[in-house]
Formats: sequence, structure tokens, C-alpha cells
Amino acid sequence: MNHVNGKQEEDMEISRDDSLDRNNKMANAVNGEVDDDAENKAGKKANEETEEDDSKAEATFSFTVENISKLRESTLSPKCMVRNLPWKIMAMPRTNNTAEKHSQKSLGFFLQCNAESDSTSWSCNAAAELRIINQKPGGDDFTRKIQHLFYSKENDWGYSHFLPWNDLLDPDKGYCKDDRVTLQVHVSADAPHGVSWDSKKHTGFVGLKNQGATCYMNSLLQTLFFTNKLRRGVYVMPTDGDDPTKSVPLALQRVFYELQFSDAAVGTKKLTKSFGWETLDTFMQHDVQELCRVLLENMESKMKNTLVDGTIPKLFEGKMLSYIKCKHVNYCSQKEEAFYDIQLNVKGKKTVIESFQEYIKVESLDGDNKYDAGQYGLQEAEKGVIFKHLPPVLHLHLLRFTYDPASDANVKINDRYEFPERLDLEDYLEKKEKTPATYILHAILVHSGDNHGGHYVVYISPKGDGKYCKFDDDVVSKCTRQEALDRNFGGHDDDISVKHCTNAYMLVYIRESLKDEILCSVTEDDIPMSLKDRLAEERRLEAQKRQERKEAHLYMNVQVVTEDYFGGHQGTDLLDLEKANFRNFRVKKSSTLKEFLEMLAENLNYPVHQIRPWPFQARQNQTYRPTHLDVEADMNKTVQDLAEEGIWTLFVETLNPESSQQRLQHFDKESDVLLFLKMYEPRTKTINYCGHAYVPIAAKGSELIPKLNKRAGFAVDTPLLLFEEVKPNLLEMLPNSDLPMEKMLEELMDGDIIVFQRDEPDLDSYELPTAKDFFRDLYYRVEITFCDKNVINDPGFTLELSMRMNYDQMANGVAKYLLTDPYLLQFFKPQGYRDGPGNAIRCTFDGTLKELLMYSKPRQPKKLYFQQLNIRINELENKRQFKCIYVNNRLKEEKELVLYPDKTGKVQDLLEEAKKQIDLVETGKLRLMEVIGCKIYSIQLEDMSLEMLNSTGTTKTLRVEEIPKEEAHMAADETLIHVAHFHKEVFSTFGVPFLLKIKNNEKFSSVKDRIQKRLDVPEKEFEKYKFAVIVMGKVDYISDEDQDLKVNINQFLPHSVTGGNMQARPWLGLDHVNKTPKRSRVGNYLEKTIKIYN
Repeated sequence: MNHVNGKQEEDMEISRDDSLDRNNKMANAVNGEVDDDAENKAGKKANEETEEDDSKAEATFSFTVENISKLRESTLSPKCMVRNLPWKIMAMPRTNNTAEKHSQKSLGFFLQCNAESDSTSWSCNAAAELRIINQKPGGDDFTRKIQHLFYSKENDWGYSHFLPWNDLLDPDKGYCKDDRVTLQVHVSADAPHGVSWDSKKHTGFVGLKNQGATCYMNSLLQTLFFTNKLRRGVYVMPTDGDDPTKSVPLALQRVFYELQFSDAAVGTKKLTKSFGWETLDTFMQHDVQELCRVLLENMESKMKNTLVDGTIPKLFEGKMLSYIKCKHVNYCSQKEEAFYDIQLNVKGKKTVIESFQEYIKVESLDGDNKYDAGQYGLQEAEKGVIFKHLPPVLHLHLLRFTYDPASDANVKINDRYEFPERLDLEDYLEKKEKTPATYILHAILVHSGDNHGGHYVVYISPKGDGKYCKFDDDVVSKCTRQEALDRNFGGHDDDISVKHCTNAYMLVYIRESLKDEILCSVTEDDIPMSLKDRLAEERRLEAQKRQERKEAHLYMNVQVVTEDYFGGHQGTDLLDLEKANFRNFRVKKSSTLKEFLEMLAENLNYPVHQIRPWPFQARQNQTYRPTHLDVEADMNKTVQDLAEEGIWTLFVETLNPESSQQRLQHFDKESDVLLFLKMYEPRTKTINYCGHAYVPIAAKGSELIPKLNKRAGFAVDTPLLLFEEVKPNLLEMLPNSDLPMEKMLEELMDGDIIVFQRDEPDLDSYELPTAKDFFRDLYYRVEITFCDKNVINDPGFTLELSMRMNYDQMANGVAKYLLTDPYLLQFFKPQGYRDGPGNAIRCTFDGTLKELLMYSKPRQPKKLYFQQLNIRINELENKRQFKCIYVNNRLKEEKELVLYPDKTGKVQDLLEEAKKQIDLVETGKLRLMEVIGCKIYSIQLEDMSLEMLNSTGTTKTLRVEEIPKEEAHMAADETLIHVAHFHKEVFSTFGVPFLLKIKNNEKFSSVKDRIQKRLDVPEKEFEKYKFAVIVMGKVDYISDEDQDLKVNINQFLPHSVTGGNMQARPWLGLDHVNKTPKRSRVGNYLEKTIKIYN
């Protein structure tokens, strides 16, 4: 049982509601009576209909508890239907043990919802007033409020200790009369999720399914759908030849069509797939305004050079004019800009009008901030923005998310911010337009939650008449004006039904004079017939697939292969199961073999007596061969009985079209055996399939040789070598051919394979002289995928190589594929625990490919990594790789350098390598520094050995930069100091640190001037910077009041550390706000960039 009690109860205000008078509303209340609230009556004209309507949004019902003084257990009222769910009042006596160990009896008062349902997926958000009716004339009812998301595990909510029992029974209080208490609830509920709520029936509209976190997209799509003129334009976009999986216009047409004509919630998976999004993208919430901009831009580009070219800008594009006008001379600078939405500040504003007033507010440029008017010099001026044209559909983006420097993060502003249903913007235009700039509210996109996530819904007035519907993903419901507007202004409210984090985030207004044009009717006649036919065909195919999935348990798959598929196979057995191009048949499990063969014969275009099935069977020796099926005896058996578990694989023998026979040769299962024949050609190292043969088991091997020669095209008396293909890597040469077949082949069975080749005198001159050698080599062959280690998620390419190859043979094979020199390739082993390159393979590796792949994951594709080099691999292995960051003198551009100096070289050699990749502009001299945590750790001496330089580790970065002219020569009273950025906490450094030359006794103000110039920071922003000398974490701020303060160079000389031989180097800290907010590990959904890739 769920309740509000304890500390929560103590903090909750106990109110007396004078507006709900028993004499007015509840004088004649009886058990289960339902009465609509007065406010609801005033807001709805169809009150008589909604009284009996189970789908109504709110209701007031009462429950009289008889013999209250004798109540021992919980009691329930009759149900009241709201939003198609049963609601009941629950009351019971409760005992509370106080801190003084006294028992205090109270009335427990709860609202229960849908408690008898077995479903666990339903939910319903509701607010309610729980009241005990005062029986005295003129007495006040006792009222408390609740708000709760009701669902299966929390299907009741209220107060364990609603009112002390003594107060309840006290005659002077007036709540109990004749041992009878009347409890009353007024409940206001949202449309429920997870139950049979018929949005189409209740509103005429349907919702959109949520894929995980796509509520923001659903809200936007509904808004665009109800912009009817846009919907018309989308329907007529040409999409006839578009790829159905990648076409954004077609996917949008599909969603709009289903929203218009479907009776159930519409899916959006095909739309997000057309965006090029992965599944993860649908579980990551984004900013709805950003998606709106990206989607409209995408649609505008797709509409170009079509019948609807220009639809988007005609509907959504406005124009504003930015200007700077001099007060005393005739000079004005202007710039006209187009916009699709207007971003309005919410912080410190109470209404949309106040935000517009701030938007066009004129700023005076005077004093130190005068405007540079070119030939007129510095002039006093006025700077501002004015609107030249406002669009028919106006999108207002309310800036509720803003950067907070104190927390270094984005925060949400939940302040109250009002917006009208009718908005007059005449005063914000440069000059009046043809029609008044009066707008009516069309849609309110609402966000609940904070900066890290939340939920979007949209309230839309489809006809622009002030009658709203709430679109909450798959649920659509009618709502009042108060729910759509007043409850989404935000701010704190005494009304518990208003969530403080729920407020409007984006507003859509429509120009009143163009309302009929923008909200024009869209009928089926406005949709091209070709689009309707295409969508109908899609629905037909999807229905067919659904039916197939529904009946899947009644069917089984039979995969069929005919003899022509065996040709060209170069492996063991007759085919590669993973690559075979089977003909697949979906067959009813209850079908008889006779029925299946009739269907098969019709499909293969043969009479039934010209085909014979041979089921494949997995043998114990790791081979997969056809075996005999007694067709005559099994004709009436079902395919399910004949097949093994899973898929049934058949070799179907067919009559040779060139044969003069009318039916297949008879096969005697007692005296015949089915053999398959392969011929090996050592010159080309290939296998040729030579068909199959029925051979009497008593026939001698010599009788088979003329047939083999004929199949191979050899002379009849050509001597042959015969082998039996027993299993992978095992071919046995057959003995004297005068023996009968049953003795020549060990364990003679249907499906055995004989491999033959010419017996030539010079066989030893071939690389793989016999079939036995070929199959042994084949056994060691493996498919290896080579991936470029420098390309993220590189799919790579696959080569078939021998496990017995050495390094050079492997490198030559890869180089041949890449058309490069094998010595310009470097290879890497895979990591054993995850995908990715491991240790480099030396070019002197003297093992085999099998040894390199020893630690590959079992049952996973074999994989090696490579990178192409600019220097030969044997040279590279005598060098050492360093990754450095190059920063230019303006500290703006960064470039990664991959350098290969000699292992035994010095820092000077590393810098010489860097010069080859850098355009030097000043002194031509470079220096190398170590940077840790955005602070310069050390400057490396040029004659230091590279062996002393550790380039590994995640915290240290090697930085290369050109020495500026002013730092090329240092006087005795000059030194270089380390400078870094931080904000408040000295250990939270950020940005790019740098070196600065200072001179003893120079004014510190000149040092600041050089820093401002170096960083290119505006004057106003630089005024906020604080400066500090920092050593060993101790901060000594430099006073900015003393204008004549001079530099003491000794402050920046290394300090000896007590108790050791180390020295601590002081550095100059710049304390200011980091204007680039860092991204959290979890990721801020508002910082994630939205992209539509197609």
C-alpha cells in the first residue's frame, strides 16, 4: 500500500477547501455517486455526454462509510470510471506509534486505480483531492491533495494518517454523523498508457510509438503533420525511384499517411532508419528544436527542383535586420539575415512580449565602446535588431536551457513564463506588412525533466480554434485550455497537479490571416495515386510477413541444391554450406513426401519421375554427404517425420536434358551405390566436378576407369590415380583396381567421393603434384581479414592464405592485393580480449601464420591488422614512433604528428623529423615540451637521448611548437614562465598552456597586455581574468589595483623543496570561466549533435 506519511506528511499543508461546499454539491451524495466538478462543467459544453462517458478526464465521486466507529479492516467504494480505468476510494483505520511510544489511531484514506487488473504494463498519471465531507451546515471539508503515477506495483496512493481518529469522530468537528462518514475524491487523470485506450475514437487522431527515447521526435512530427500545408507538400514530393530504406521524404510520407488514415499508433522505425540512425540513436534523447532545424533543412534540400520547391522557406522563413546607426553622422551598417525560428530568453522574463522587447532593444555604443565608422572614425551609435518579415508559421524556441558558470554545466530554467493564445507582433516589424502580424497559438511542445533527460509531449489545436489535444507518444487525448496553457507556464504553484519541472519549450504560432491556407483540409485526393499504391503494397507485404510469422510453427524450411551447384567447388565434400546458393522452400510440416515432390517438380519444371531426392547427412568423420531416401516406401510419410531437426537439406537429382531416357535410371538400394566424382588438375591446382554415378557394389574398379576418362575428356586408356576423399585432410589412394568396389572403398556408402587424376611421369615437378597434396594444402588454408589499424571500424578485406605460410609469403599476398610494396606494410596481432590491434609483428618473424593466429578467438573470423608505411619496415624497426601535438603560435590550431626518429637519437633528431611536416613561419626553430593536465611539465633539452623520453601513458602529451622571435634570445634579466588556465580550483586546469617571456622589473600591466594579445581575448572578457602565482598548489593572487606593480623575476625561479633534491617551478595561473563546457561521462543529451545522414 502506497501512501504519503512520515516527514512528507508533516511537511504537507492541510487545507480546508471553502469552494467545495457540501450543501451545494454533496447534500444528497450516496455510495458510488459520480458528479462532474463545477470547473469541468464550465469548461465543457457537452457535460451531459461526458457524465456517462467512461473516458472522461475527471470526475468527483463519493463513498459513505457506515458504522465508522466499528471499522476494523479496509473498505472499498464502488468503482468510478475515469479514462476507462476503475477508480475506488479505500479507507481503513491505521495505528501510528509516536516517538513517545504512544499509539495514535488515524484514518487511512487512499485513491485506488485499476487494482484488479492482471496487466503489468499499464500506467496513468493523475492528480486528486481527497476530502472528508463536513456534515455540519456551513462546515468546511477536510482536504488533502495527491499527485501520482499509478501503475501495477503502486496502484493506490494517499495518506496512511489522513486525519486523527479522535478528530474524525469528534461531534464538534462535524465529520461524523450517525456513525457515518462521507469520503469524496475529485480525480483528474491523463490518458493511460498500456491499456486499450482508443485515441482515434476519443479524439479522431492517433499517436506515435516511442522507440526508447524518441518522444522529442514524436512531438515534432505531430506538429509538422498538423501544419497541413506542409503535409500537402510532403505528399507530392517525388519518391517513385527512391530506396525505401534510405529515403527520408518517402519515410516522412509514410508516417504522415499512417497518422492520417491509421486507427492505431504509428511506428517510426523506418523513418529513423532513413535518417541513417543506429538503434542506439533512438535511445538517446536530443533537443527538439535542433531536430526541427535539421529536419526542415533536409526536407528543403530534397524539395529543390521539384513541384514543391520553396515550400519550407515560404512557410517558416522570416527575415531580420541587424543594424548599427551612428547618432551624429549619416552612416549606417546593416545586415539582413533569414531565420526559421526565433530564440527567446526566458531567464528574468515573465512573458513572450517581454522577450520580444528585449530582442529588439537598442544598445548604445558610446564612451569607450564607440563604433568605428571607418572614414568617420569612432562614433556614438545605436545597435539593434528589427524584423523585416515574419513567416506564416512562427517557431519560438524558449531558451530554458542555459550555461551556468558556477556549476560549469547546462541547467534548466523552470521559472514561470507566460505566452498568449493570440500574439500581436506589429510593434516589432520595421514596417507594416500586407497582412497584420497577429498570430494564434497552434502548438505547445512541453518538456518535463531537467538537463540530463526527461519527456516531451505536445499540445496541438488542430483547427487553430483553441480546442486542444494532448499528444503523448502513442496516446492522444482531449484536454482543456488550462491544461494546455496555464499548466505549462512553469514556475512554482500551490496546485500540486503542476509539476515544477514541466513547462513549454517550443511554441508554434500561425499567422491569423493565413490560418485557413496553412490549416487547409488534406484529403485522400491530395495524395498522388502512385504513393497510395506503393504504401498499400508495403502494407500488403507486411501483413503477409506477419501471417507467415504467425504460422511459422506449422512450417519448416527445406533447402534444395541441384548438381550444377557442385561445379567450381574447390573444397572438401560437394559444397560449402555457408556459401551455397540453396533454393529454399517453405513447406508445411504435415505435407507428405508425395505432396512435397509434386511441388518441387513443378518449381524445378520437371515431371515427378525425373527427380530423386537425396537428403544430406552429417557423418561422424566431419563430412556432409547425400544419403539414400526410400521414396517408394516413404511416399506417404510427412516431411517432418523424414527430416532431421531444423532445416532439411536435399540434393535433388534431375534427369539430364540431353538424355534419351524418359525417367531417371533405376537405383537398387541393395546392390548399387551412389558415388560422386572429382578430377584433380595439378597444373592449375584445381578440382573439377565430374558428376555422379550409380555403381554396382560388386563391380571392379577397372570397370570404372573408362567412365572416369570419358567424364574428364581423356583417352579411354589413360592411366589414372584414384583416391577416396575420406574426410578433411585425409585422401586414401585406392588399391588394385581389379578389386570390387565394396573392397576398394572402406565402409562403402552412398555419397562417397572418388577423386582421380592422370598418372603422369613428371608429377613431382608440380607444386602440389597429387590430389592428396592439394587437399592437405587445402586443409591448412584459412580466410583472414586484414583491417587497417588507422581506420576506425574498418571492415577490411579477406584473403585465403595457408596456415603454413611464413611472414614474407603473407606480406607478399597482402601487398599484391593492395598494389604496394610488401616492405611498406607493418602487421599487428589481434588482441586476445577485444577487437583491436595488439603488438606489432616484426618483419624478421620466423614462425608460421598458424602461430600468429594462435590466440584468435574460437569460432570467430581470423583477423590481423596492418598499416601502410612511408618508410620500409626494416628501417622502421630501427626507429621509434612518437606521437606529438603541434600547436601554432596563436595557440589555435592543433595537429597530430607521427614521427619516426632513430631509436638511439636525441630530441634534436625528433624535432628535425617534425620540421618535415610543419610550415615554419618565424625563427625556424622548434622546441619539445611535456604537457600533463593542461600544464607544461618540462621543456626538453635538444641533446637529451630519446630513450629517456617516455611517450606512453594517457596523462602525458608531447607538444612541439615553433619558438617565437621574441623568445629566440634571452637576456640575463629575462626568463620564460609557464602559464596555464584554471577556474577557482587550481588543480582544475583547462585549455592550452603556453610559455611567456617576462623581464625583471617590467610593469605587470605590460605582461597582461601581451597575454591578452596572445590569447586574442576581447577587452570586456579579459577584464574578468584574475592572475596568480602558483607553486606546489599554493595560490598567491596578484592585486589588480596596483597599476605600477612590477615583475619580480625571482618569484618564478625554481623553488627548493624541503626534504629532497627536487625543485618546484612556479607558474602563472589565469583564473577565469571555461567557456567550453566539458562533456560529462554519461553525455549530455543537449550537447549531442543530431545528424540526418541521407
